[in-house]
Amino acid sequence: MKQYLDLVRNILDAGSLQENRTGIRTISMPGAMMKFDLQEGFPAVTTRKLAFKSAVGEMVGFLRGSRNASEFRELGCKVWDQNANENRQWLDNPYRLGTDDLGEIYGVQWRKWPAYKLLDSGNNNQIMDAVSKGYEKIAEISENGVQKVLLYKAIDQLKHCLDTIVHNPSDRRILFHAWNPAQLDEMALPPCHLLYQFLPNASKKELSLCLYIRSNDVGLGTPFNIAEGAVLLSLVARLTGFTPRWFTYFIGDAHIYENHLDMLREQLKREPYPSPKLIVSDRIPEFSKTGKYQPEWLEKIGPSDFSLENYLHHPPLTAPMAV
Repeated sequence: MKQYLDLVRNILDAGSLQENRTGIRTISMPGAMMKFDLQEGFPAVTTRKLAFKSAVGEMVGFLRGSRNASEFRELGCKVWDQNANENRQWLDNPYRLGTDDLGEIYGVQWRKWPAYKLLDSGNNNQIMDAVSKGYEKIAEISENGVQKVLLYKAIDQLKHCLDTIVHNPSDRRILFHAWNPAQLDEMALPPCHLLYQFLPNASKKELSLCLYIRSNDVGLGTPFNIAEGAVLLSLVARLTGFTPRWFTYFIGDAHIYENHLDMLREQLKREPYPSPKLIVSDRIPEFSKTGKYQPEWLEKIGPSDFSLENYLHHPPLTAPMAV
């Protein structure tokens, strides 16, 4: 994956040393972008072994709305263990529910975004409209002498994206995100990969994805997140009747930790292999073949439903994760 190695070189050449919350300095660069054509293969790093099953396990956990490290471990992903149980700020957080709890992280925001409406109790038209859209009355309050009614519903942002891709593919607002300012203090780690936008091309029946990541550990996180995004794009395309095409990956703060330098310099000496092919299990229905829209498969998939064919890679390399 040449794009990844070019990014590493660019950060080493143009980045600057900076301090951060982890206590381990980074070489950081503002603004980075990579673009992958999924028709040319799956964007797996080949200059070291990608923890593909772990990446897919994390994505499955997000799709299920998991908020507990034990649930991710059961899916073959252990990357959340430290954030759940070794992050001092989170251990002291009153919103933490005990061992392995992670709080309202990614999947909770993706699948159950908390939406509220505070309406005048006498405005029946607004209240009836909100109720017709799935809101429920949860409280009545008085605000400056005016009676109000508080309504709530959990919004499945991701399913809404799939619905729109199928029914209104020309829409340019098909996106979901996980940045909820009201709940940032209720998470073991505020979201890094926070905004996903799907872009259907109805004439070509191609689906593309833009991902914006506010802060990315290029040594460990970037290859992992690229794999997750490519799997998600492939899954959503399959469930909506499109072919996965362009995956564009934006980073706000692209950084390399000092204790990852040896690992990355070794990779820069290695010649990348050709990209592998993503294999998706036949048990996941293809809307383009069945003609039946089945978004419920977002919750039914498992890590074993995805594999890489012809994945050639150099020997594994490891480095510690900064928490």
